[in-house]
Amino acid sequence: MHKKLFIPGPIEVSKDVLEKMSTPMIGHRSKEASQLQRNIANKLRTLFYTNNEILLSSSSGSGLMEASVRCLTKKRAAIFSIGSFGDRWYDMALSNGVPADLFKSELGSITTKEMVEDVLSTNKYDLITITHNETSTGVMNPVYEISEVIKKYPEVMFCLDTVSSAGGVKIEVDKLGVDVCITSSQKALGLPPGLAVCTISDRAVEKARTVKNRGFYLDLVQLYDTIKKKDYQYPSTPNLSLMFALDYQLDKILEEGLENRFKRHLEMAQYTRSWAKKYFDIFTDERNASVTLTTIKNTRGICVKDLNIELGNRGFSISNGYGDLKEKTFRIAHMAELTLDEVKELLVAIEDILGL
Repeated sequence: MHKKLFIPGPIEVSKDVLEKMSTPMIGHRSKEASQLQRNIANKLRTLFYTNNEILLSSSSGSGLMEASVRCLTKKRAAIFSIGSFGDRWYDMALSNGVPADLFKSELGSITTKEMVEDVLSTNKYDLITITHNETSTGVMNPVYEISEVIKKYPEVMFCLDTVSSAGGVKIEVDKLGVDVCITSSQKALGLPPGLAVCTISDRAVEKARTVKNRGFYLDLVQLYDTIKKKDYQYPSTPNLSLMFALDYQLDKILEEGLENRFKRHLEMAQYTRSWAKKYFDIFTDERNASVTLTTIKNTRGICVKDLNIELGNRGFSISNGYGDLKEKTFRIAHMAELTLDEVKELLVAIEDILGL
C-alpha cells in the first residue's frame, strides 16, 4: 500500500510528474537538450524573482552547498546554523579545507540580524551562509532582515540554503541580494530527488574565478562557463529524466500562480500549527515557524514510532524528530502538491489513533 508522504523529503509526487520522467531519451548534446535546459532556467528565474543565471546539478542540494562554500571562500567563511543542516554546511567547509567558523543558534531559535552584524563587522569573512528553512527544527529564518545587514558588507558573498522552502515560499533573490541561492528537487518543488538548482550572480562567478582548487564536478565556474559557451550544455551528463519532469512541473507551478501557491502553503502551515497547539505544542515561536513543515513538541510523551506505524497502516507517513530531537518531537510536512484537505485528513487520522 502506498503511504502518502507528509515528510520533509522526498515528498509526495503527482502521478503526471512521475510519468514525465518516462519521456524517451534525447542526446544530451542535442539542440533539444539545450532548449530543455534553457526553458528550465527561464522558468526558475521567474520562481526566484531574479535575473541571475541558473545552474543545474545532478546531485542533491548538498552538492551545490558544498560547491558554494568551496568555490566562493578565499578568506574565511561565516557559517550560521539553526540546526542540523546548517551544521552540515560547516562540516562541508572543513572537509574541503576551507577556513570557516560556525555560529550556532539554540535549537528552535533563529539567526538574528544582530548576530550577523556582530560577526561581519569583524571584517574576517568573505562568505556567509544562511539556512532559510531548517527541517530539523521547523524554523524559518527572517532572511529579509538578515539580508539588510549583509548588504552593508558588499565584499561578502551571500549563500542561501532554500532547499526546503523554494517553491513554497516567496524568495526574491535579487531583492535579497543573494549571490548563490540553492534548492533541490525533492522538497517544495514537488519532484523526486536527484536534481539541485541554484541561482548565481555575476559577482559570485567573478569571485570564484579567483579561488584556487574549486574541485571539478561541482566547480561553479566550469558549470557557468560551459552553459554560456555551449548554449546551456553541461560539462557532465545531466539527469535528463528529472529535467523533463522539472520543466513540466514548473509549468504547473506557474499556472497555479506563485502567489496562489505561496498562499496554499501558508494555509496548510497555519492549520497544522493551530492543531499542534491544541493537542501538543510547536517547537519554535510561531513567528519563526516554517511554512513548509511543522515540528511538533511531543508534550504527551507518545511513541512517535508506533504512531507512524499505525499511520502507515492507514496510508500516511510523517517524520520522527531529527537527531537529538527523535521522539521528543515529530514533524509534519505540508509542501509541494499537498492540499489543506489532505492535511486535515492526516490530522483526523492522528486524532483517531491517539484518542484525542
